Amino acid sequence: MIHVETAIERPWPGGNWDALADRAVRAAIEASARGDIALLRTIVEVSVRYTSDEEVRKLNLSYRQKDKPTNVLSFPMVQPDLLDAINAGDDDGETLLGDIVLAHGVCAREAQEKQASVEDHATHLIVHGTLHLLGYDHEQGEAEAEAMEEIERVALAALGIDDPYAVRED
Repeated sequence: MIHVETAIERPWPGGNWDALADRAVRAAIEASARGDIALLRTIVEVSVRYTSDEEVRKLNLSYRQKDKPTNVLSFPMVQPDLLDAINAGDDDGETLLGDIVLAHGVCAREAQEKQASVEDHATHLIVHGTLHLLGYDHEQGEAEAEAMEEIERVALAALGIDDPYAVRED
């Protein structure tokens, strides 16, 4: 069973960000090779935090030694090679898959550049972040990046969102 916990901080505007995160996490898991996680009896939790560029900059500096905000950060709590053991859960029947953190300003700027809504772009970023929690890593080579992008396309299409990697002719 998937449980998505959200924290919505300023400067994110009002909206149904809880439901958006829930749909995005579920779509990513179901489109991945780890779709079986959605069917488990144990609770598998993903935390999604919507926050400011400054907060993401601090996290990016602390954890990645990069002193700038980025669109999304993922903090996996389960090593990829241990995902098969997730069914057992921990002592209380829950497993924290990991945390995803989105920067509002970066997300909004990128959405505008891509001529997408902030909601659609945030959905894409949460799908992307969820795949990182599942062990996907686009920095491990072109084949891995292409595989990850294809899963993102499938997950987003299931949510009625256009391919974010399609080349636009303006």
